[in-house]
Amino acid sequence: MVAGSMKHLVEVEPAKEAAGGAPSAGPTYRCAAADNGASPPALPGLDSCWDIFRLSVEKYPDNNMLGRREIVDGKAGSYTWLTYKQVYDTVLKVGAAIRSCGVAKGGRCGIYGANSPEWVISMQACNALGIYCVPLYDTLGAGAVEFVLCHAEVQIAFVEEKKIGEMVKTFPNATKYLKTIVSFGKVDLGHKEKVEQNGLSIYSWEEFLQLGGEEKFELPPKEKDGICTIMYTSGTTGDPKGVLISNKSIVTIVSAIYEFLSNSNEQLHEDDVYISYLPLAHIFDRVLEEVFIHHGASIGFWRGDVKLLVEDIGELKPTIFCAVPRVLGRIYGGLQDKITAGGFLKKTLFNVAYKYKLGNMLKGSKHEEAAAVFDKLVFTKVKWGLGGRVRLIISGGAPLSRHVEEYLRVVTCSHVLQAYGLTETCGSFISLPNNMSMLGTVGPPLPHVEVRLESVPEMGYDAVSSETPRGEICIKGDTLFLGYYKREDLTNEVLVDGWFHTGDIGEWQFDGSMKIIDRKKNIFKLSQGEYVAVENIENIFGQTPGVDSIWVYGNSFESSLVTVVNPNKQALEHWAQTNGVTGDFATICEDPKVKEFILRELTKTGKENKLKGFELVRAVHLDPAPFDKDRDLITPTYKKKRPQLLKHYQSIIDGMYKSMK
Repeated sequence: MVAGSMKHLVEVEPAKEAAGGAPSAGPTYRCAAADNGASPPALPGLDSCWDIFRLSVEKYPDNNMLGRREIVDGKAGSYTWLTYKQVYDTVLKVGAAIRSCGVAKGGRCGIYGANSPEWVISMQACNALGIYCVPLYDTLGAGAVEFVLCHAEVQIAFVEEKKIGEMVKTFPNATKYLKTIVSFGKVDLGHKEKVEQNGLSIYSWEEFLQLGGEEKFELPPKEKDGICTIMYTSGTTGDPKGVLISNKSIVTIVSAIYEFLSNSNEQLHEDDVYISYLPLAHIFDRVLEEVFIHHGASIGFWRGDVKLLVEDIGELKPTIFCAVPRVLGRIYGGLQDKITAGGFLKKTLFNVAYKYKLGNMLKGSKHEEAAAVFDKLVFTKVKWGLGGRVRLIISGGAPLSRHVEEYLRVVTCSHVLQAYGLTETCGSFISLPNNMSMLGTVGPPLPHVEVRLESVPEMGYDAVSSETPRGEICIKGDTLFLGYYKREDLTNEVLVDGWFHTGDIGEWQFDGSMKIIDRKKNIFKLSQGEYVAVENIENIFGQTPGVDSIWVYGNSFESSLVTVVNPNKQALEHWAQTNGVTGDFATICEDPKVKEFILRELTKTGKENKLKGFELVRAVHLDPAPFDKDRDLITPTYKKKRPQLLKHYQSIIDGMYKSMK
């Protein structure tokens, strides 16, 4: 592959040969569309997260900022809104109350709960005072919550009303630093007693707003290089790591996304609307909400129940929809079911429309011009399923299956873009609108991000290959984190000479987009000495129709791979009905005939994707219950916890290997 042929990239440093124990590295690239180099142009007065909000309040005081559905007689009504100015006034009240509790610049403030206006207001109060905001995952258990509270030395915590009980479970250990708890709502008397018995103060939201009085106070200066957030990552192994994120990182990524959208002619506007349901404690949603605030746009919150999300979307009518692949996979599955149930005529019309539109898009037509008649006749119903106004769908957090991405690009009448970034990088790549060559990729780097691949010889990945450069994705630039809090050892492992090593294996495509193909650590050796890159294999098997999720296992004592599959309920029940297998879903999953069918389908997918013989699975277990957080099998961002999966399914794995001997 000739470096100059990658049209969306510009080379800023040549490749480096292996030297002094360090592996070879490919050329360093930046996004060709960003003509301002590694740092964004200085925007007057924009040095911190507080400035992002403050400047928008000045520019858009009467715009709707934060909205939630009003509950009347137990029923959800329309969205009610706080304007930018109203939010600003409340933020200053919360800031005054925090000061009265003795927490000052450089202090630590925890936020624990589902996304809500109070969440954002608490965060902005931290930004105003130069306090480190420490988000806690809504789905973290008490053990992890206690760890973060103690490790980050959190002094004050804002907590969703129904989560206060979880906070109390962290006593007495967390009370070494924690002195104040503020509820997003009311305070239960029982909780109040327990909190006060441990020497802490607890306030309802309304009580806390009055605590600071009417006294005006000077906000402290905020440094661009100063820390704004300690964001804990839900690691697949060990304790969570506290990622130190600076004001500069957030300001740079907001500028980069602004520039990317402008270059793509997809600018955000003040009348854009965003549905906030992905965890604010995760970098993906945090950055997107900062971008919306920067544009004076509106953020509407869901009610916190995944079963009611579609209803909330229908009421809010967002223009931008962000999701993790698991959510988009559910949307894809639901649409497939509706088409199957729609009868022969509807199904035929849909298939004709789909094929026609996809064909035109592959030839270079923009999605809105590829099949205007079919959009109105067939696909408009899909668009209305997301409220009717969505023009941009962004997927992040994990790789999106190519077939799901292609399908949604055609049927949603929206741009569907894949993004890639880690907590440590804020954001790094995003695919381009109306560019079908980027299907299955995360696109080129965002502006102001530098990227190179580093060879991983033990896995056979060569970053300086003249044909297809592959290697560990390494990232440099102002979006990077400052290090792991109190863990210099872990920081030095991943941050070498300014380059952050992501642990993800990438492959440059001909157009300068990046394809994530593997994970560096997820490699094991089979008994015959063959190495297996399991993440790559799972991504391939994950394309199999009827497979919702898959975990592949092998070890150095066995010569073959086995797997546990979460099958798609509707697809499997339909197959069972057609093939004379009876019973409920759990019974169907146990049927040997059904297991043989899934194994055949997996083998077929593997061979179509040219997997080697030892990379094909030889036995399968079907689990009707999805891998979930309740059993500690996945992280809050849906990444597989492999040691925990092995522990959970150990007897089943042993049984599968025994049955093959």
